[in-house]
Amino acid sequence: MEFLTGLKRTDYCGNFRLSDAGKEVTVFGWVQRARNLGSLIFIDLRDRTGIIQLAFDENTAKDVFEKAELAKSEYVLAAVGTVRERSAKSDKIPTGDIEVFVTELRILSKSETTPFEIIPDCQTAENTRLKYRYLDLRRPDLQSNLLLRNKVTKITRDYFYDNGFIEIETPILCRSTPEGARDFLVPSRIHNGSFYALPQSPQLYKQLSMVAGFDRYIQIARCFRDEDLRADRQPEFTQIDLEMSFVDVEDVLQMIEGYIAKVFKEAIGVDIPTPLPRLKYKDAMERYGSDKPDTRFGMELFDLTDIVKDCGFSVFESTVAGNGTVRAFTAKNAASVLTRKEIDKLTEHAKGIGAKGLAWIRLTEDGMASSFGKFVSEEKMQEILTAAGAEKGDVVLIIADPKKTFALTTLGTLRNEVAKKLDIISDGYNFLWIVEFPFFDWDEDTGTWVAMHHPFTSPLDECLDYLETDKANVRAKAYDLVLNGIELSSGSIRITNPELQGRIFNLLGLSDEEAYEKFGYLLDAFRFGPPPHGGMGIGLDRLVMQMLSAESLRDVIAFPKLKDATEAMTECPAEVDSEQLKLLGIEISK
Repeated sequence: MEFLTGLKRTDYCGNFRLSDAGKEVTVFGWVQRARNLGSLIFIDLRDRTGIIQLAFDENTAKDVFEKAELAKSEYVLAAVGTVRERSAKSDKIPTGDIEVFVTELRILSKSETTPFEIIPDCQTAENTRLKYRYLDLRRPDLQSNLLLRNKVTKITRDYFYDNGFIEIETPILCRSTPEGARDFLVPSRIHNGSFYALPQSPQLYKQLSMVAGFDRYIQIARCFRDEDLRADRQPEFTQIDLEMSFVDVEDVLQMIEGYIAKVFKEAIGVDIPTPLPRLKYKDAMERYGSDKPDTRFGMELFDLTDIVKDCGFSVFESTVAGNGTVRAFTAKNAASVLTRKEIDKLTEHAKGIGAKGLAWIRLTEDGMASSFGKFVSEEKMQEILTAAGAEKGDVVLIIADPKKTFALTTLGTLRNEVAKKLDIISDGYNFLWIVEFPFFDWDEDTGTWVAMHHPFTSPLDECLDYLETDKANVRAKAYDLVLNGIELSSGSIRITNPELQGRIFNLLGLSDEEAYEKFGYLLDAFRFGPPPHGGMGIGLDRLVMQMLSAESLRDVIAFPKLKDATEAMTECPAEVDSEQLKLLGIEISK
């Protein structure tokens, strides 16, 4: 092994072009491939910008040629030489017109055979690649993902700095507060029996920054939630967190729209038209069965309740008689794909999320088939088909349920499944604001009203008069930004009026003592002239994931967790020794 002494990189491997011919250069990198043709040796040298070919021939000094013969995949090399035009050019890489004729070569580090190839689209099992994540991260596609993430982060800071925001760091060790998910707890050695929590978000600290007079706060913040993982969820994630004073909903939305337009244009060259479309929560649920609908395809939901209340099919009639609802959507030109077998799979899927069943109509060349047709007159069936806008080749899927929300959300889930089966999801970036969320949410388990967002979210001004009398219809100054069916961000205008805050706590079943125990430091701060303020948090990981059309957050996070929240590389979480536990006053019960 040799030392780097005396060598300085001229430029990165992927940056050289034919215009550099004749220049003496120094490059560093890993061996992607070495080809020994006897009197000729070619080495593809790779760094994070790309590949350049190193050439060795009969004019190469003997000691340099002998070193080149030793080079193997993933060896680390330093090469000095002259850029020249290649005799056999390649259009597969940007540097395909040139090569470096090497005059000095140093082997800086050797490598054992790697457990998988360092290539794009590696098909090795993900668990293996995550165990050797440092090797996985050498692959050009993952490096490209993280380089884009870096670019997005820089654009983010530039945009908010240019708009007068101040970057303020908030604590990682903080007090446990109820925010909807389980906290990760950190035991205190100094205060045995007491715990810090890792922040689910910097929510209360950023509000305190407004009380402190900083006016506009921004932070690329690490957040932690102890919840089950999925493709777009990790236990630790990064949030573009912001808060603004002296604003209402419109100001926050306009600020974010400016950011979205800038980051998509500068990061990936995509123009996002603004203003972004908006949809009230109620309309989103009625039309798409989701508060984060994917609008890249149609298949909107519609209401059959009044039409089928006396149709002759007992399932529909009894549901309507019990104040339930019957909803549906029509899959156009889907009959050839949604066969009886496929519909059976969709039915099982619906039952798997709690539905009692799935009714359907198929219109094919051979006529109409339906799961309930024999119970319904031709006239009533035609009325249903007219409401569905169904024609030959279409399939109508119907859910009946006593609970309207459940019927809508079940169909919303099926809508997404059917769109995937039909392959009708278009390319592009469909943004959508969801606004006017319900303020309260009914908790079936406890039989009480809870805050849909957090208890500092402000109700709409026109709802203040019926906060106590009509909770189901109280709407909030809350807003989510949705991209292609994924929630990117959530935010609200906050309550700063102590009297209104007291009413909200009371309606949520919190006594003054309980509220002060949980949020006392914020309530104390609000005694000293809090400005009106609001903000939101944008998921940086999700944003980059969507830009890249990646399958999972793991594709855009350097060291992610697996589905069971473990890290294959370091094998954490792990047990700790008894002395550490004793210092913390903790005893493990298995």
